[in-house]
Amino acid sequence: MRVAVTGTPGTGKTTAVERLTADDALDLDVIHLNDVVHDEEFVVEHDEERGSAVADLDALADSLAGRDDVLFESHLAHHFDADRVVVLRCHPEELERRLTERGEPAAKAEENAESEAVDVILAEAVDRHGADRVYEVDATDLTPDEVAAAIEAVVAGDREPQAGTVSFVDYL
Repeated sequence: MRVAVTGTPGTGKTTAVERLTADDALDLDVIHLNDVVHDEEFVVEHDEERGSAVADLDALADSLAGRDDVLFESHLAHHFDADRVVVLRCHPEELERRLTERGEPAAKAEENAESEAVDVILAEAVDRHGADRVYEVDATDLTPDEVAAAIEAVVAGDREPQAGTVSFVDYL
């Protein structure tokens, strides 16, 4: 089993996955892809305008090759082979607030909020994996434990795939 947990930065991926690992609720190895990118020096350049690192996705894919019984999380996770893809969603206004509070520049927070409003990561996940393997979770008003429980339900097979049920077009 390979499970990808993805979503726009600020949707709660890392926090929810950390809650899962704290309870030993998973029989899967957990990989935080953003840590791998930096630890393994898979950064190929820095986008100065956005204040972010650009990862070598091929090298990252190679590092995941042959790994089974794994859950990997990152805003990049949907780019890699997975049996199930959890896409965390968050209303763009809340997302922008979260990102600004954690110190992201206003322009970057706004760009991420707009990406969330137009379903960028969800669309990429469905395009790569098919709607039958994508599990959309609106985390806007959920606690980290509730988001973790939703991910755990996907891993356990207790949740049906769903994509396209969350809409934030009101933000636009």
